[in-house]
Amino acid sequence: MGVVTALVRSAFLVNAVYAESSREHGITPQQGQLLCVLMAQPYGMSELGATLGLAKSSLTGLVDRTERNGLVRREPDPADSRAVRVTLTTEGRQLAEEFYAETCRRVNELPSGLGAAERETLAGLLGRVVLDNEVPVVFMDLTEGAARGR
Repeated sequence: MGVVTALVRSAFLVNAVYAESSREHGITPQQGQLLCVLMAQPYGMSELGATLGLAKSSLTGLVDRTERNGLVRREPDPADSRAVRVTLTTEGRQLAEEFYAETCRRVNELPSGLGAAERETLAGLLGRVVLDNEVPVVFMDLTEGAARGR
């Protein structure tokens, strides 16, 4: 299998796990992404749009729906009185942490047929691809989460 086929099929595989985990938690995959991004910190709408790769109208709809479900709230931005930041509610944080842990567990099982050294090589190579392409942090690594929590 070539690199293009392997990457595309891997993306489908991870997206399927993400969708299944989202469904079981009663949210959409997009809401799951939003919750995972907000686990690190509140974000302004323009930052969220850039991170999630969404147009303003799509992001507004996503935040509106997630806010109606009681998972996020808009609050004034202390740095700009005209802007708002989106932050997790207590319920949203709990759901985000459960969703994140379950999704990590499931994705971690995907390469279960690989040995420890192969998994480390795979992580290193994929990490380089992600960093080289400046992919925004839409899903923290467990070590990133621990480092940000300090």
